[in-house]
Amino acid sequence: MKANHHAVVLGPLAKVFPRAEPGLGCARFTALRNETISFQVAYAADDADCGPARVNVVSPIAGAVRVRKVSLVPCELPAYPWADENYLSTAPGLYPDLLEELHGGQVRFLPRHWQSVWVDVRVTEDFPAGTFPVRVTFTHAQDGGELCAAEASVVVLDAALPALHIPRTEWFHGDCLADYYNVPVFSEAHWAIMGRFIALAVQRDINMILTPHFTPPLDTAKGGERTTIQLVGVRVSGGKYDFDFSLLKRWVDMCRRAGVKFFEMSHLFTQWGAEAAPKIMATVDGEHKRVFGWDTPAVGGEYTRFLRAYLPRLAAALREWGVAGNTVFHVSDEPSLAQYDSYRAAKDSVAAELEGFAIIDALSNHEFYERGAVEVPVVAIDHIGEFLRRGAKPLWSYYCCGQSRGVSNRFMAMPSARARVYGAQLFKFGIAGALHWGYNFYNSQHSLRHLNPYRVTDGGGAFPSGDAFLAYPGADGMPEESLRMMTMAHAMADLRAMRRLETLAGREHVVNLIDESLAAPLTFEAYPKNDAYFMALRERVNVGIAGLSR
Repeated sequence: MKANHHAVVLGPLAKVFPRAEPGLGCARFTALRNETISFQVAYAADDADCGPARVNVVSPIAGAVRVRKVSLVPCELPAYPWADENYLSTAPGLYPDLLEELHGGQVRFLPRHWQSVWVDVRVTEDFPAGTFPVRVTFTHAQDGGELCAAEASVVVLDAALPALHIPRTEWFHGDCLADYYNVPVFSEAHWAIMGRFIALAVQRDINMILTPHFTPPLDTAKGGERTTIQLVGVRVSGGKYDFDFSLLKRWVDMCRRAGVKFFEMSHLFTQWGAEAAPKIMATVDGEHKRVFGWDTPAVGGEYTRFLRAYLPRLAAALREWGVAGNTVFHVSDEPSLAQYDSYRAAKDSVAAELEGFAIIDALSNHEFYERGAVEVPVVAIDHIGEFLRRGAKPLWSYYCCGQSRGVSNRFMAMPSARARVYGAQLFKFGIAGALHWGYNFYNSQHSLRHLNPYRVTDGGGAFPSGDAFLAYPGADGMPEESLRMMTMAHAMADLRAMRRLETLAGREHVVNLIDESLAAPLTFEAYPKNDAYFMALRERVNVGIAGLSR
């Protein structure tokens, strides 16, 4: 082992920057069956005699271990000017985020430059209980001599995690995949790419998929258009509408094969107040053209007549396919109180046709719920306190770029603990569903242009880096994960573990575990900011489950 090469085990919440020596790490991790646990190994060399090194895993469970490189990506907008103090930095630069497969199983040491590899251990249903060493070694690429190594201990307890019990959606943007990979929408290549991205989402506890029955009217400039991605065929003849659901059925089948449990139909009206109809393409007397869009009033005209013909047919198809009970609808995303009347009119225009389906929408003002415009509010977490105080149920939560002060979020420049806390918050406050708008949004704000997310991570200077996507579009249509995607998956695993312990010991017991070491009880605004809290909490929950499962 060469003295000028160094390796140290770190927890999954660390973010390793080139010029900052890592702090004290954690080398023991507990796991339950049916989850993937992660840790990192940071590595560096003292001088210029570096070069490539092969990464090896020595462990009796090596077959369950995956190692990837944590790569730096550009971050030009790490935070808005009004950011709080809980950021790693608010300066533009290179931030650790992309998880890349090791090229040839190798990494390259750089002089006086810290890097890290990300280590996953996939603990399956049939995994044996026990304590297993996982040693990660770095050996010289030419002579095979060991440069440095670090070892973690993985303790697999004799109990299993249940599946995630609430819907979680990170909005899926199929048009962005067609645009990035330059393939026609709904070509066989496009279906294959979408299938891979959806399968990865399910693997990371994203169990609800935004479904583009019509092109989603999201983040689109007024009067502008996004790439058309419309699963439902529309034909107009003699003033009558007919519908082809064959592509929608293919979508539903693909998602169900991947393990998707819930579907959300894309919004029936434009964003921010339901002013107009979404873009809808149709074949009219043999000509394929746009029949509805920004120039179509939302309520009272031909679009209302269209919806009254369409929605009953769609509902019947969903029932026939056995997914109606797991499908929700949207009216308009993020209406303000000033847009209450237009939102309410749009909602009322479809209420009869959607009877029996949940209608959910992201919003912040309690008046929408109080006055009956929304039965299932999806509330921004910096406004959720009022809904909790008034006992709103069922209650979903969301956050996006607007939640940049004081609350949980997942920006690249934030510490990972700020994202990890979300699982405990969802559990403690009995949140019925979780929504975020950006699984793979690769457009600029308002979809004015397409972006390469490897080069532009902030929506063209609109959103703090990391808000718009969790998955990167890798080569050959293969998704690549981010450090943030894994952190969110770990937060959902925390939620699943807390849910399991609740069934064994009661809800009060789990809430006490969450709060017992805190100076003040956990809320959406007050939460611990140190990594050690989350590792210790999960350890206590895991041990509690294992002890009561015997």
